[in-house]
Amino acid sequence: MIQKIYLENYHAFNNRVELDLQADNRIKKFPDNVTKNNLLKSVIIYGPNNTGKTGFINGIRTIKEIILNETHIVLNNFFTGKKYSTLGIRFNDNNKYYNYEFKATIDKKIPYEKFSILKNDTEEIIFLKDRFHKTYKCKDKKLKNMLELTSDDNILIYTLNSENFVTLQEAKKILTNFAKKIEIVDMNNITDHNTIELLKNKNNISKKVVSFIKKADLFLDDFYYDEKGLLNDEMLDLIDEKFMKNKHFLDQIKLISVYKGYKVPSIMFDSVGTRKIVALASFIIDALENGKILVVDELDSSLHFKLTRAIISLFNNELNTKAQIICTVHDTDLLSIKTLFRKEQIWFTDKDNKGIILYSLKDFTYSEAGIRDTTDIYDKYSKGLLGAIPNPDLLASLFDDNNS
Repeated sequence: MIQKIYLENYHAFNNRVELDLQADNRIKKFPDNVTKNNLLKSVIIYGPNNTGKTGFINGIRTIKEIILNETHIVLNNFFTGKKYSTLGIRFNDNNKYYNYEFKATIDKKIPYEKFSILKNDTEEIIFLKDRFHKTYKCKDKKLKNMLELTSDDNILIYTLNSENFVTLQEAKKILTNFAKKIEIVDMNNITDHNTIELLKNKNNISKKVVSFIKKADLFLDDFYYDEKGLLNDEMLDLIDEKFMKNKHFLDQIKLISVYKGYKVPSIMFDSVGTRKIVALASFIIDALENGKILVVDELDSSLHFKLTRAIISLFNNELNTKAQIICTVHDTDLLSIKTLFRKEQIWFTDKDNKGIILYSLKDFTYSEAGIRDTTDIYDKYSKGLLGAIPNPDLLASLFDDNNS
């Protein structure tokens, strides 16, 4: 599970920003929202448009893709003049805490990389490659002697043959197993491919996915994947030929929704919101069943506020002991420390003359902002007392046009 993610000089972030998922021991409310390892099960991020919410999600995506040696894009901040971004993540694996960070350039060079294990307040370096200070550390002398000679074209677990170094082999196993646990979803571009593949298997997880979809849409009697589909030859003739050559589309028209006993193709009759529920359901159930970290950009896109609230509650539930959800949202109905969140689970992005900042509700003291466990956070937020809220004067733009 994730303990902390930090970025610097990446995307819109010039200064270092951190998203901390370590629970605050001083806060006693909603203990079910916290794991036995004292990590938060859910975190939501608010903020105006263009203040880095999606950029932060992309940072998590970049970390995952680099660890798994997948195609990736490193976006350095254009305004600082620095040629590299710093990305890092702290995580828990089998009751051990690790920190992995690297510096990457826009042309995908990695001149700095550090992997360490955290014990209490100390950091034990597993390996360090620092081209800037020409510093190389590793307890494995054989590996240490190779660090200075390695290429900067990739991270160490890929530039060297890990099978030749026990330390590197173990590091690769820990890092890749962790990265595979991260699922990143953009609700504005989500597809039902993952759900279709699960429904084809007709196993226990697929049953839970169907149950989730049916409970999320009160008017839906049943939902399933039918290999034969419902479209007859006459209806198929009406569909553009280019779609019929698309394998995913052929799978989509085999998703069947049942309303009051009538079977219909989901793609033709279901609303955008229902289809997003269908697409998201498999990621949610998979995360909860297999202890994954689900990262969702714009979770509330086209979803009813009660549904987004129910999704968060699934992760905060005492039955969930190993899954996390990190999501960006705009839905202010979620802003509740009375019924849903602890203060350290609510985060904001905002922008000032110095750049973009990322901060938590717990950073506000009672003397500064009057925040208590019984406080109406929506009221404070809507009045601009917590920052991270746009103040558009669209009416003024209309008068400006009329006067020009």
